[in-house]
Amino acid sequence: MRRQWNTDPVTDGIRVLYVEDDERLARLTMEYLTTHGLEVHLVPRGDLAVAEVMRVRPDVVLLDVMLPGADGFDVCRQLRARTDVPIIMVTARLDEAERVRGLEGGADDYVTKPFQSRELLARIRAQARRSRGEVGPRPDRIEVGSIVIEPSSMSVSVRGESVVLTANEFALVHALAQRPGRVLDREQLLQLLHGTPDEAFDRSIDVVVSRVRAKIELDPKNPRMLKTVRGVGYMLATGDA
Repeated sequence: MRRQWNTDPVTDGIRVLYVEDDERLARLTMEYLTTHGLEVHLVPRGDLAVAEVMRVRPDVVLLDVMLPGADGFDVCRQLRARTDVPIIMVTARLDEAERVRGLEGGADDYVTKPFQSRELLARIRAQARRSRGEVGPRPDRIEVGSIVIEPSSMSVSVRGESVVLTANEFALVHALAQRPGRVLDREQLLQLLHGTPDEAFDRSIDVVVSRVRAKIELDPKNPRMLKTVRGVGYMLATGDA
């Protein structure tokens, strides 16, 4: 189900639901974000998060991994089954496997503790802009093979059927659809999705590609639309064969 709770994507303030049980960190982070014009709602437990997201209807969810009640991975999976709201996960670990696990569960981005407040704010704003369709000028409609993209509404259909994508998944498809038949390497895709290639790590692109294939391909293990060019990167084929 697509979110429909932003009535004015240009003028509405960014609303964040922050799931964090560390009281001091939560207080300091909330103070910083609110002084920069964000509306922040705090939830101290994982098992309360899903209900609060559906009640508050935020633009972005900032989700800690280690939580009482339910961990961030469980919360992320539950949210992704219900909504495409952008999810930024927060972890104290640097382990790549954990990051991949979160991305495979539907997270859109990651920040690692201790994080810089300015970087966190920038990531939240980027995800909110992307989900609201405010990332640069966009044509009304893009067609590549059987994929139809309408950037103004962030809607995608494949073979005439609507496909629900998260903000990051849409950004990937949109970036490739603007360059049909052209191979983009991981660094280019990271630049397009995150702003700079060093803000994420290579495998995050592989995870997003895998998630998109599961939604648009008839056989995700034998993709005919979103193709891998080994040793180079990914491309969106101009035909489905």
